[in-house]
Amino acid sequence: MPESAETRTRGPYRTGVRRREQLIGIAMDVFGEHGFAGGSLRTIAEQAGVNHATLIQHFGSKEGLLTAVLEEWDRRTVENGLTDVSGLDYFRRLPEVMAAHQDNRGLLELFTTIAAEASSPTHPAHAFITQRYTSNLTTLAAHLREAARIGDIAPLSFAQIEIEARLLTAMLDGVGLQWLLDPTTDIRAIVTTYVERAIASWEG
Repeated sequence: MPESAETRTRGPYRTGVRRREQLIGIAMDVFGEHGFAGGSLRTIAEQAGVNHATLIQHFGSKEGLLTAVLEEWDRRTVENGLTDVSGLDYFRRLPEVMAAHQDNRGLLELFTTIAAEASSPTHPAHAFITQRYTSNLTTLAAHLREAARIGDIAPLSFAQIEIEARLLTAMLDGVGLQWLLDPTTDIRAIVTTYVERAIASWEG
């Protein structure tokens, strides 16, 4: 039977997709360990067993590779199990989601390293990280408002909601960093305790 165009292209296409995924995975590890500035394309290429030109062919530039890495990080984070809950159930799910980072240290290390670097407006990930924090705060605030709307917690002012969202964000970032520095840190227990205390205070 003659080979169709689809059959002829499927193999190379799949190989290209697998190679791209491999390169992104290695870049995640390198950027997570060394940051964007310290993580060179040469190191990534050497670990992947390819040359510099292959990286440029797939991603265009080092900044393009970082964008692909952050998009993959974002995709995996979304799949962590928070899309099907709302209100207080969202907050009750946070200990499980944070504990899952212990099975994928590289993702947490990547975000912690890049987020610290990206405080500079000139960093190529500055816009992504800024948008990510804004989105997280908006999401937390929305779930607090939903919990208040259905009567699960006492009404909170706009200012109170913003403060609670920022406190929770700071706690989650902080416990993640503590675990990176000391793997004996019990992420689940710490986040559970914080969330339970927060909910108790919101309930009045």
